[in-house]
Amino acid sequence: MAVDGNWNITMSTPMGERNATLSLKNSGGALTGTQVADGNSAEIFDGTANGDDLAWKVSITNPMPLTLEFTGKVSGDSISGEMGIGPMGSFPFTGTRA
Repeated sequence: MAVDGNWNITMSTPMGERNATLSLKNSGGALTGTQVADGNSAEIFDGTANGDDLAWKVSITNPMPLTLEFTGKVSGDSISGEMGIGPMGSFPFTGTRA
């Protein structure tokens, strides 16, 4: 599947750019994996993959407890989309296959 593998992503946030690594696996449209940022690893949940379109959520505790909601698209060895941060709005993310 096009989405399977490891990705290096950069998220534009209200606190500046943040980098993360993403490990994804698509199994029949169910997207699973882990996201690691600032040394903290979190399992993704509510993940879906439909062709090149992706969506997933991840709960973080640093810098504050939040659930981040990602929607994006894979194009070859690139990934990009939006990261929703609840009441703070949505911010772009981009990445490349690791």
